[in-house]
Amino acid sequence: MLRKTVAIMTAEGSHNIPHAGCNYEPDVTDFWTAYQALRKSDPRWTHVTANSLILYVITQGLIACPRMNGHTYFSLRSATGKTKFYSNIDITVPMVMPDGGMMTFNLRNCERRGPAEIQAGMDELRQRLDNSNLLRVLIKPSAEDTLRRLLRGRVDLAFLRCMGNILGPGRLRFKVFNEGKDKVVPPESRLRREDIELGTIAVTNIGAVYRGAYTPPVMTNLIPPQIAVVGVSGLVERPGVVTHADGSKEIAPRLFLPFHLVVDHRALDCPDLVPFMKCLDGIFARPEAMRGWISSPQVDIQLVSP
Repeated sequence: MLRKTVAIMTAEGSHNIPHAGCNYEPDVTDFWTAYQALRKSDPRWTHVTANSLILYVITQGLIACPRMNGHTYFSLRSATGKTKFYSNIDITVPMVMPDGGMMTFNLRNCERRGPAEIQAGMDELRQRLDNSNLLRVLIKPSAEDTLRRLLRGRVDLAFLRCMGNILGPGRLRFKVFNEGKDKVVPPESRLRREDIELGTIAVTNIGAVYRGAYTPPVMTNLIPPQIAVVGVSGLVERPGVVTHADGSKEIAPRLFLPFHLVVDHRALDCPDLVPFMKCLDGIFARPEAMRGWISSPQVDIQLVSP
């Protein structure tokens, strides 16, 4: 069921969406040093993981670049469509399942959260996942999606999908829907419908899959109707140019954080991503401001020129 869901969503995006994007690799040496120091000196930062910190930074970039945070709907047949932008930032984030597979979940209202609140939200999602039978959570939205396609006239698709779930080697074993931890935990501790709904934007952390390796994402797939997806790699140490206060420069080891930004080319162009990158440049250039992020959910953004 999990693989069927992922296959349908990703295949639809690959077939129907013209992708455009760019790589962005900012120097985060001073920023990372400040974060590590805070984790050692401030108890409020102890449990904030690097993943939650980067989700917070990305959220601030989306506040500065709201055109990335939305959905687009387009009909090739009529050559018309519409784009809807959102003030709430609900991030679709992937999590590794106990069997090694991956599934995306919805971290809601990130624009109202500081790093600690984002960490708490991620921990809560993980706990809900551990308490739930994922197949039982997925079956209802999948059935509703099939019904929507049927009402749109896709009788062939709806019929074949139903047959594939009932017959053949890929059929669902319905007895598993009565198994799982959600029998012994209260409903409020299980995954909810909104936890698996599609967010306003997707963020995938490739660096968390293979830690310590230089694995910049280069082909990040959009999930319709989302306009944008942000891929993040792990930190990489490379030679970089350091400019001193007197204007002199030298080559020194630096830490870089690779991003891969992908958009639906029907709605956005690559220049639309510039405010996002400038915002992150400003955040990484002022690591001393990080200390106040726990008490204030939104940073004082100062844009810098690339």
